Amino acid sequence: MKYYLAPLEGITTYIYRRAYHQHFAPMDKYFTPFLVPHTKKGFSTKEKNDVMPEHSPGMNLVPQIMSNQAESFLHTVEKLKVYGYEEVNLNLGCPSKTVVSKGRGSGFLADPDGLDRFLDEIFKKCDVKISIKTRIGKDAPEEFVRLLDIYNQYPVEELIIHPRVQKDFYKNQPDLDVFRDAVEGSKIPLCYNGDIFTPESHEEMRREFSQVDTFMLGRGILMNPALLDLIRMREKTDVKKTTDIDVTGWKKEETSRKMQSVDRYKKEIHAFLEQIKCDYLEVGMGEKNTLFKLKELWAYMGQNAPEAKKALKRIRKSQSMADYDSASREALEDFILF
Repeated sequence: MKYYLAPLEGITTYIYRRAYHQHFAPMDKYFTPFLVPHTKKGFSTKEKNDVMPEHSPGMNLVPQIMSNQAESFLHTVEKLKVYGYEEVNLNLGCPSKTVVSKGRGSGFLADPDGLDRFLDEIFKKCDVKISIKTRIGKDAPEEFVRLLDIYNQYPVEELIIHPRVQKDFYKNQPDLDVFRDAVEGSKIPLCYNGDIFTPESHEEMRREFSQVDTFMLGRGILMNPALLDLIRMREKTDVKKTTDIDVTGWKKEETSRKMQSVDRYKKEIHAFLEQIKCDYLEVGMGEKNTLFKLKELWAYMGQNAPEAKKALKRIRKSQSMADYDSASREALEDFILF
């Protein structure tokens, strides 16, 4: 199995990715939040920091580009090649209204003819691998029949599918019927993305789509940074279950391992958050903006600490790092891993 970290604008920056990679099960690929082509000769300081290889040591990093203009896309690829990148990812999934209103992200899916022309030009002129992250349409799942037909015409490195339409944003359930059709009809290697929040939800997807061996994790990792560790642990357990004869003994061993893991992973999450805090402060983010970043992470992580209401409220209202540190430690005591 292969696992990727989804790009989330403003959150999975190089500082987040580096801290994650050092404290938890490494991803097979990491994707940068999308780069929007511009007319500047080079990247902005923020963009440069996010794509500099030295800021992502030991990681297989893929820059993501959001564009509906072939020339701009190709220009950005040339700038990325200077840093040694051999693969880029095209964002056709972002559902943000400000993005969609400009015909970018999942908004580009509403113009299949224009998308076809765009892909034709970039695949003719680009000499790096191009993967695509896509939704199944802008307004209706039925749109994906045409979209998949277009994708199949090109040497796409990989097709990462989030089976929702743009207007769903992150509501409703992923349309697994459409993803099933993609599994049957795609000529391109597929990666599934969407609503994998627990090892159990991942296992359900594995059972449902045994042909798929690649998964992208996004909000699930933000909610529980140890999610991939727990998935990997479960994979090893599944192998052990098929070989063990003493089922009762195996169950006792599994329970013991979980109890030991809880304390260990809570300490790792604390260290992970501390590294993010220190790194943002070190690069001059300032206490106020660093607090904002940490509160943003806890907006996701807090969903795994439903009993820590008072501590989470203190995190949201904290105005100093000392207040945040105290509330964060308290919230972690009620953090649910399993």
